[in-house]
Amino acid sequence: MNIAIRIAIRYLFAKKSQNIINIISWISVTGVMVGAFGLLIVLSVFNGLHGLIGSLYSSFDPDLKIEPREGKVFSIDSIDYSSLVKIEGIEAVSGALEDHSLFRFGKRQVPGLVLGVDDNFNLVSSIDSIIVEGEYRLSDNGIHEGVLGYALADQLSLRLNFVTPLMIYSPERTKRINPARPDQAFKTSYIQPSGIFMVNQIDYDASYAIIHIKQARELFNYDNSIVSWLGVKLTDIQASNTAKNAIQQFLGDGFKVRNREEQHETFFKMMEVERLIAYLILSFILLIAIFNVIGTLSMLIFEKRQSISTLRSMGADRKLINQIFLIEGWLISLAGAIAGLALGVLAILLQQKFGLLRFQGEGNFIVDSYPVILKWKDIVLVFLTVSISGFIAAWYPVRVIVNRYYSKLQAD
Repeated sequence: MNIAIRIAIRYLFAKKSQNIINIISWISVTGVMVGAFGLLIVLSVFNGLHGLIGSLYSSFDPDLKIEPREGKVFSIDSIDYSSLVKIEGIEAVSGALEDHSLFRFGKRQVPGLVLGVDDNFNLVSSIDSIIVEGEYRLSDNGIHEGVLGYALADQLSLRLNFVTPLMIYSPERTKRINPARPDQAFKTSYIQPSGIFMVNQIDYDASYAIIHIKQARELFNYDNSIVSWLGVKLTDIQASNTAKNAIQQFLGDGFKVRNREEQHETFFKMMEVERLIAYLILSFILLIAIFNVIGTLSMLIFEKRQSISTLRSMGADRKLINQIFLIEGWLISLAGAIAGLALGVLAILLQQKFGLLRFQGEGNFIVDSYPVILKWKDIVLVFLTVSISGFIAAWYPVRVIVNRYYSKLQAD
């Protein structure tokens, strides 16, 4: 194999009798380089989008969420809560009660979600960091207060300096509806808005109002031990799987423990599918570029047809000659892959450092420039894709053309 590699490298860089062969060789390398460059860039952009959306959700969602497998609420008394909070890796635990309600401010009515949280909610989430107006406060001198998503507040035409409170209506869960008095089918509560938050995700910003869990329990007719879910803050987010498994084992099959991606499973799965489709499409384009190697290698074999005779006369068998030209074709693909990956890594690092490619319309987006994240596994994936495709592309001309020349020499 060492002899085959040495001869292949010498053939690849040796001066050709026809300059057009050199030009076509460089075109093949350039095509593979551009394909590898584009594939790495697209994968890094998807990584950046995944990280950006994940960071937006992390400002509202806890690291882990404990929910019942059946039903929408459960009692804290049904679990050993004191032992749960002592599990290694848990920093804080917060209970929340969530249900649908109708909001009314003035003449405007908007359906949404009430999220009742306890005093630890700001410990398991970063709610303080996304308050864009006012402050995060759920009570003040006995007055019920709460915070709303900015889109929900906009639909209600609500502002913090208004004296009029926000009315909240919830269906009476434990009473039968009297058709003659439908107004008695709802329980009413109110809050004085103390802040407005912005997650930059419409399913949160246009739906949620956060109030204290005691008020939510009164509104929904639940006792003081009922919660919809428990939010968990971890001491080390990198060890989330270990903590998740420990909590799941502790709680048993009656509960499910979900990390942030699992809390938005549909969205992140859709992103993974889009990433896979983009990879397959660009890999197909890259494969077309790599198959230029077939034409290049065919001309290189034709250029060295006399050398095949010389090598055979010196005792080289068909296997060695096949290896020489197979490695030569493979080197063309590898040269393009290495150049493309080097340029891709450089472009990604420059984008991360300086934000060279920016969104049009300054100030209208969450970030000013396209988010990109470089991962080593993507570099390896692109390199393997090019290597395997290049090997397959080189195998056909070597298998057919070299054997044809070799068989002709044997016949002569």
